[in-house]
Amino acid sequence: MDYLALIAYGILNMLFVLLISPLFISLIKIVKAHAQKRKGPPLLQTYRNLAKLLKKETVYSSNSSWIMRATPLVNVAAILVASLFVPMIIIPQPTDLVGNIILFLYLLAMAKFFMALSGLDAGSTFGGMGSSREMAISALIEPVVIVVFAAMAFAFKTINLPDMFRDALASNVLIDPVIILISISLFIIIIVESARVPVDNPETHLELTMIHEAMILEQSGKNLAMMELSSAMKQLLLMGVLINILVPWGLTADFTPQAILISLGAFLLKAVILAVIIGLFESSCAKSRLFRLPGLFAIALFLAIITLIIEVFA
Repeated sequence: MDYLALIAYGILNMLFVLLISPLFISLIKIVKAHAQKRKGPPLLQTYRNLAKLLKKETVYSSNSSWIMRATPLVNVAAILVASLFVPMIIIPQPTDLVGNIILFLYLLAMAKFFMALSGLDAGSTFGGMGSSREMAISALIEPVVIVVFAAMAFAFKTINLPDMFRDALASNVLIDPVIILISISLFIIIIVESARVPVDNPETHLELTMIHEAMILEQSGKNLAMMELSSAMKQLLLMGVLINILVPWGLTADFTPQAILISLGAFLLKAVILAVIIGLFESSCAKSRLFRLPGLFAIALFLAIITLIIEVFA
């Protein structure tokens, strides 16, 4: 195994996720604004917001403990490690060091767990309410996520994400019904895990509806910047999983500059299209009541179970 190539892949992939993820937050906002006949923010507005937060003072509640201070660091660290498992532009050589789908899900779950703890740690009413709602939704969506990723593992006969992308790239099938079913389930997971309409509204601060925003309401300054950045990176990772199993064209295993640039351009193009679809989807539906959300989760679960049945018995 070429460890230098693996290290280069890890550095490049982490930097790409770290630097590009805020771009798609702004892009989705722009698409939603235009769909609602508004002007929308500049494309680089999310970067400006993060830069502004990094300059501000961090304030802690008198009731908070070390959890409030550690959560932003844990979130960013967990998502950055998880970014090693999802090749964005370069597929690394086959290895057992990165790519395990089970560990990937555990890293995402750990970040969410600490975020919920920080919402409770400050002792505020809104934080506790947001954490309670987040855990209620997680209790419903986490089994769905496990079944969907299990369906992916059965479809590609591996639990390694880079191997899945490699098999998808090598496949000569233009349209695979099984992959289409998995992709629809993954799209629903992106909507849920990114706290988007109809599950949540990332732009609201109305106490009756906010979930994700309530958990980070007590964060400020650099800590809030890290929480916002980790959410953006998590969204991009899930988008990367969907893109690279549905339309893997453009991915490369070569470390030549030309191949990297072509793969980078192809991924950005596909990610922009997916971000536009997410923005249009959000604009076409309203925020659902909490008790109606299981119906949306059931769609993803049903499609994943159909995929498992096809792969196991067909």
